[in-house]
This record gives sequence, structure tokens and C-alpha cells, in this order.
Amino acid sequence: MANNRIGRINEEVQRELAALIPTVKDPRVTGMISVTAADVTPDLKFAKVYISVLDKGDSEQVLKGLKSAAGYLRRELGRALNLRHTPELTFFRDDSMAKGARILEMLQDPEVVKPANPANEHIILEDEE
Repeated sequence: MANNRIGRINEEVQRELAALIPTVKDPRVTGMISVTAADVTPDLKFAKVYISVLDKGDSEQVLKGLKSAAGYLRRELGRALNLRHTPELTFFRDDSMAKGARILEMLQDPEVVKPANPANEHIILEDEE
């Protein structure tokens, strides 16, 4: 029961922060920024917010800008959500999209992916013809 509540709170925090981040006036917080996940502790004291930035070169500056605007975002989040405690926000870069693309690229490379069973090496796939 409590896990379901925390899951709903995570989704609400993610949705509200995605709407609030474009209102941040810090010049470092620019570009295409996505909130990929929010992980709130069960006591609602802390929240890890995972951010994905389209331009990877600016990601460190964006994280610094969000860190400096964490107080503003926390206040606005507290106004938007009716929670006993508004969590303290910490921001992390989320590289899962790049890692997924790299894994997909490796899986499509025949030099990286070898047959699992050496007895099946004689089988020719349709794509290899």
C-alpha cells in the first residue's frame, strides 16, 4: 500500500518539476531539459531527480543551475502538492538514453555479438546472405 503511494508521489513530483523547470530564471538552465525520473524517500524528506539534457556539453552547467534553484523549485513544488513535507531536491544527470543507444548499437554489430552456442555457428541468418 505504501509503495503505491510513493509511486504516485514520484510521478507527481516528476510531472510538477517538468512544468516548473522552464520557469527557472537562471541563465544556465537552458535548452531541452527532461525530468526522466523522481525518487522520493518514504519519509518524504529527500528526492533524487534525474535530468536528461539534449545538449550533453551543457549538462554540468544545467545541473549547477538547477542546484542553485533548488530552493525555488522546492517552494513551488510545496505549493503545487499537498504533502506534509516537501522533499529536499537533489539533481542527477541521467545517461540512460545514451547507454541504451550504445547497447543497441553493439547488439547490431556482428563483430560484438557472437553466437551463444559454438555448435550453431554453421547457421546462416537471412541478414547475412
